[in-house]
This record gives sequence, structure tokens and C-alpha cells, in this order.
Amino acid sequence: MPLTHRILIAMVLAVVLGSLAQWMNTQALPEWIDWTLNSLLVGGVFAWVGKVFVAGLKLLVVPLVFVSLVCGVGALRDQSSLGRLSLKTILLYLATTGIAISIALTMATLIAPGEGINLPASTDYTPPPASSLLDVFVALVPTNGIAAMANANMLQVIVFAILVGTAIGRAGEPGKRLAAHFEDWNEAMMKLVEIIMHFAPYGVFALLFNLFASEGLGTVGQLLLYMLTVILVLAMHMTLVYPLLLRGLTGLSPLRFLSKMRGVQMFAFSTASSGATIPVTLRTVEERLGVDNRVASFAVPMGATINMDGTAIMQGVATVFIAQAFAQDLTMVDYLLVVLTAMLASIGTAGVPGVGLVTLAMVLNQVGLPAEGIALIIGVDRLLDMLRTAVNVTGDAAVSTIVAHSEGALDERIFNDPKAGEVKD
Repeated sequence: MPLTHRILIAMVLAVVLGSLAQWMNTQALPEWIDWTLNSLLVGGVFAWVGKVFVAGLKLLVVPLVFVSLVCGVGALRDQSSLGRLSLKTILLYLATTGIAISIALTMATLIAPGEGINLPASTDYTPPPASSLLDVFVALVPTNGIAAMANANMLQVIVFAILVGTAIGRAGEPGKRLAAHFEDWNEAMMKLVEIIMHFAPYGVFALLFNLFASEGLGTVGQLLLYMLTVILVLAMHMTLVYPLLLRGLTGLSPLRFLSKMRGVQMFAFSTASSGATIPVTLRTVEERLGVDNRVASFAVPMGATINMDGTAIMQGVATVFIAQAFAQDLTMVDYLLVVLTAMLASIGTAGVPGVGLVTLAMVLNQVGLPAEGIALIIGVDRLLDMLRTAVNVTGDAAVSTIVAHSEGALDERIFNDPKAGEVKD
């Protein structure tokens, strides 16, 4: 059975059994059943399996990104093309983010998920401080490359890798020897990703079972229309915007692209982290979609760092929802401010923990809405975070494919082969 099918079965079983476990917790259970369910399974075995699985993915992120990006930059024959490659990638990410939040604002205004709710504000949520845009740009260059990797500061790791790759590409014969060494490391890291992917169904099951067993769906009913609006826009962006861009700019089959992205989307959904999914995304983009390493090694980690299409959608819908809940009208200028702030925040707050809620606080502040309104939606944010992460990684792969096609660095034979790069049992 293909890996994606096994992961899908694990996800369905986890949601069903996890929700059942959460319902059982509301009943009067014998002590031994309660201990078995909550202490042994939810707080014990499954918690351990889920944490080990995510830790295994995160273990690969920094070395894989560093080695892969050094290989990609070092292999550029014309290293002046790096600037063109970077500009195309970043502009495409900003463009898709702008499109995402524009659609979100439009659909939220039409559906009006917060109309007539009049929920009371809560002061339980205090957003963490966000870094200024200037601070982020200043912090791009690491003072210690090893420390940047140890702290998993991805923007600094990317800059350090680009500098090392550039130096290798210009170092002549010694550079060729080093490049071959990094290529061997890159092959080994990709094989390690493949090994970890064999354990994916068990890790995915453990993560989702724990989530639904502990959180359940209790808060969904009150915010159902808000959730459905976010999910609708996420689905539109993933199944319409990316495919249209892909077809229009490359002529490639969107259906083939989406079918090959299913495994990555499942990983992203279960971990709710674009960063933790980098190893799987990078392997899929290179080996299943046919993107050359020199493009994938830059575009994928950069996307995981600054691409916030899914988060931008949440911000757009949440802003309209909170404004309607507090019976405040937004003007056209307010809408433009929301779009601009979200696009800038996609770079300005990259890498900040809880980045979606941090940037939402910034957006609300720009249009004069109380940041306390975030408390209205925080109860369902975890589930939506999983969904928007799946959209984000799809965007990372779509942009990588489009840029690679424009640079002549896409193997269309691999892209069109449905079996290319599949993980075998």
C-alpha cells in the first residue's frame, strides 16, 4: 500500500478514535479505564511517539537545509543568477500572500461570520511582542554560523549557507572537492528523510489522536461559521490559485502537482509546522516534482520561513470576524492596511513562535481593533493552524516549481511521471 494511503488511514482512525476518547472523558469511567486512557495512552505512549516523530523531523531540518542549499548555490555556474533566483522567489511568495488575504477579506465580508454574535471581549490573551522589520533585516547575518544552526534560526542558516556555497563555487579546485563532499552528504540526508517517512503513519496517528482526545471539538459549534469561512478560503487558495498560477506560468498539470503533494500536506497537517515539514517538502519537490536542487534548496526553506498564505487567510477572515463581533465597520483604507500589513509581516515576523497570532495582533492594531479579540478565536486556532500549514507547504512547492520552470531547472519527465520519487514499502 502506498505511503500516502497509509498516512490517510492513520489520520482518519486518529480523528475518530481521538474524538471517541474525548467523549469518554466526559463520562463517569472506572478508575482503571481512566488511567489507561489518559495516563497510559494519551499522556504516555502516544505522547511519546508523537514527540519522537516530530523531533526526528526537526532533527533533519537544519543540516538538510544547510547541506542542500550549499550544494545548490555552489553548483550555480553563473552565481550572478542567485540574485535573480532570490528575487523571483520572494516576489512570488509576496504575491501569493497578497492574493490570499485579498480573497479572505472578500469572502469574510460576503459571508459575515461574526455578524450578530456580540461576544464579550476577553483580556486573557496577551500577544507576544513582534520584532520590527528593521530588527529582522539586521539579524539576517549571523555573528556565529554554528550558533545559528544550533538555535535553528532559519533565516541566518539560509544566509550562512548561501555565503558558504558562494565561496565554494568560487574556490576553484578546492571548491570542487568540497562540493563533491557536500553532494554526498546531501544524498545521505535524503535517504535519512526516506527512512523517517516509513514511520510517518504511526507518528501521524499519535499526534492526531492526542490532539482530538485532549481538545475534542467542543469549541467548534460556537465558531462554526468562522471556521467554515477560513476552511473555504484555504480550499479555494489551494485548489484554484496555485493551480491557475502553475498552469498559467508553466503549462504543467495542476492535478498531477496536487496528487504528488498529498503526502506533504498530510505531514504538514499533523505537525502544524512548515519548518518541521521541510525535509519531506524538499524531498518531494526534488524527487517527485523534478525541481533542480539549486532552486529547491533555496525556495523551500525560504518559503517555510516567509510564506504565510494560510496564515494571511486566517488573518483576513479573523479581522473581519472580530470587527463584526464588536460591531465595528472597516473602510476600504482599513482593508488596504490589512493587506499591506499582512504582506510585510510575512517577512517582518518570520520565525517568531506563534507567528499567526503575533501578526494578527499587528493587523488588528493597524485598523484600530482590540487585540483582545484574538481570545474569541484562539480556541479553534490549533485545528485551523494544521489546515493552513498544509496550504503553506503547497505554496512552497508551487513557487519552487514555477521558479524552476522559469530558470530551466525543472525536469518535466519526473513531474509528469506519477510514480517518480514514491516511497516504497
